[in-house]
Amino acid sequence: MYSNGYVKPMDFHAVFERYAPHVRRFALFLCGNHALADDITAETFVRAWVAQGKIGQETVKAYLFAIARNLYHDALRHSKRLVPLGDAPVQTRSSVERDYEIRTELSSVMAAIQGLPEVERAVLFMRALDGMPYEEISQVINMSVSNVKVRVHRARLKLMEARATPGHTREAGDKI
Repeated sequence: MYSNGYVKPMDFHAVFERYAPHVRRFALFLCGNHALADDITAETFVRAWVAQGKIGQETVKAYLFAIARNLYHDALRHSKRLVPLGDAPVQTRSSVERDYEIRTELSSVMAAIQGLPEVERAVLFMRALDGMPYEEISQVINMSVSNVKVRVHRARLKLMEARATPGHTREAGDKI
């Protein structure tokens, strides 16, 4: 990358190799759907490639996350709610009970995450899972650093509350 914020055309492959897993994980965290996350990731890099201009954020990662987040919003506007498929077939192993507990816990946490408002999911992901500084998150989300910190804190509290409520799973549209 040049010092003025432009990405060298020959470096685009390196940018893709470095940031594609991060963008996909971010997209998956936002939408909760593997196929849609793949589509958002691919389209993010297509748009970054076509733009071939000055990066609108302080870092390449923040720029790509901003594109991915905007694509997620586009997908929400242009699609109906997805209906999840049924559970996988029952296993016959001796650890079926433990597997069930793990799946139940994971489903509960994922439902709680999907139940968070989109902004809280995004900031939580960027901070907790990706380690992005609050300043970069504020640029991606377009809000103040203090507001980002508050949103991360609220999201964490809501997830802790959801985990403390035994046997209660939330649907993606439910408020936490």
